[in-house]
Amino acid sequence: MSKASVPVTRIGAAIGLAFAMAGSVGMAHAAASSADTTRVVIEFKPGSAAVASARAAIANAGGQVKREILRGGAVAVVLPTRVVEALKRNPNILSVEEDAVRYPLALTTPSAKPYKLGQLVPYGIDMVQADQLPRGDLKTGNRKICIIDSGYDRTHEDLAANNVTGEFDTSTGWWYDDEAHHGTHVAGTIAAINNKGVGVVGVNPSKKLGLHIVKVFGAAGTWAYSSDLVAATEKCEAAGANIISMSLGGPLPSGAERTKFAQLEADGILSIAAAGNGGNKLTSYPAGYAGVMSVAAIDSTMALASFSQRNADVEIAGPGVMVLSTVPMGTGIDPDLKVGTTTYDPGSMDGSPLATVTAPLADFGLGDAVKPGFTGKVCLISRGNIDFSAKVLNCQNSGGVGAVIFNNVAGAFAGTLNGVATTIPSVSATDTDGAAMLGQLGQSATVAVSASNYAYFDGTSMATPHVSAVAAQVWSYFPTCTAAQIRSTLNKSALDLGAAGRDTSFGYGLVQARAAYDRLASLGCAN
Repeated sequence: MSKASVPVTRIGAAIGLAFAMAGSVGMAHAAASSADTTRVVIEFKPGSAAVASARAAIANAGGQVKREILRGGAVAVVLPTRVVEALKRNPNILSVEEDAVRYPLALTTPSAKPYKLGQLVPYGIDMVQADQLPRGDLKTGNRKICIIDSGYDRTHEDLAANNVTGEFDTSTGWWYDDEAHHGTHVAGTIAAINNKGVGVVGVNPSKKLGLHIVKVFGAAGTWAYSSDLVAATEKCEAAGANIISMSLGGPLPSGAERTKFAQLEADGILSIAAAGNGGNKLTSYPAGYAGVMSVAAIDSTMALASFSQRNADVEIAGPGVMVLSTVPMGTGIDPDLKVGTTTYDPGSMDGSPLATVTAPLADFGLGDAVKPGFTGKVCLISRGNIDFSAKVLNCQNSGGVGAVIFNNVAGAFAGTLNGVATTIPSVSATDTDGAAMLGQLGQSATVAVSASNYAYFDGTSMATPHVSAVAAQVWSYFPTCTAAQIRSTLNKSALDLGAAGRDTSFGYGLVQARAAYDRLASLGCAN
């Protein structure tokens, strides 16, 4: 499904955050500081005397240090806007730049039912050849992936048995509280265990892969600063990570980030990040730095996702459309819809209460007004003109007990009630299903919304953990290879898609675990 047919919502009870890359910084920056103050990253000239003098100048200017980064060589500071130019001229300061914002890069998803009964293998596992390596994942205990995201539900039935550690952060809280749900979804793609008969499986399902969680997105789940990202990578480094996985990004580059990722590359750590969801040719950061692998998203047919960024920095691709994975226990939404004897496959309406109702189906039109005659009915509503929340509230205030909103363009969609509290369950439907239901008016309709532990997300956020997990899986068989050699091998063994050779849509192509393994086995690390 194209991005245009999918509504955008903040990460919340069940779905991810969609954020167009262009033009987003000003809004986030305005939320972060008043007109009189700004948040910047200040990098010091080397030498203890220069650092001490620069710190004194910041204090004298009324600056408040928020983060120490680059091993004490730089700080994130909130200070009066009027003093910025003076600090830029300070001989003991190398640079002063905006502390750029970084966002999770997941989207809402089309209509698709979350996991219910029996274990499912997401399509991406086979597509990236994760299940084709000899002896499975038995060797992944010698590798560690650091996931920088919104946290990890350590109580999840498909994640609790993993070898996982994490950090406490004064701004975002404990690593094992994932209020935004994005990080748990990413982690499930990497390492959901092979818990027979339950849930899903990740690329590395053996419980042996080391995971370290650094939480940069808090309860709001919307954005963090580039200084937070730099500080997070330092925590990954200290934890002994071989790979840093970042399903996040933003449109502005950062000198501090560029310095840090170059240092990580030199120190043998492989950094991997989402290419971005703007569906344009702009570059997202950190994916745009030379020291970071930029990951594009493809769907189950290996076509480029409509939202995936396209630029010269794109290096490799992974599955990123309708990716089924874990979300914190009970936070996913599982919608059901039956009219007469017909069972439909509805989409979710984020914010709907968990409930089940059965009542006659009635045509509520566009749902743009309260109407008589709908007491005890399920409202069938056409999409268009007003917000989903207003449509559902109008149905509710008309005495309706449930709502079905069907698309006014081809295809499915997932909706959101934008935080508006309703008391009746609501779901979405395709245009085709809506037309069919218009022929079933008066028949008994059952609308059910229940909790799930799994969900489908779209985004380059979802493609990134596929690549990170394959890198760890392949590297575990050849631990003497360097990060640079693993990166090169993944690129050389990728399944070429699109134009021959590297291109701006797919990079070198779809990441392939078995092909990378075979290349290393036959040609060695320096292949």
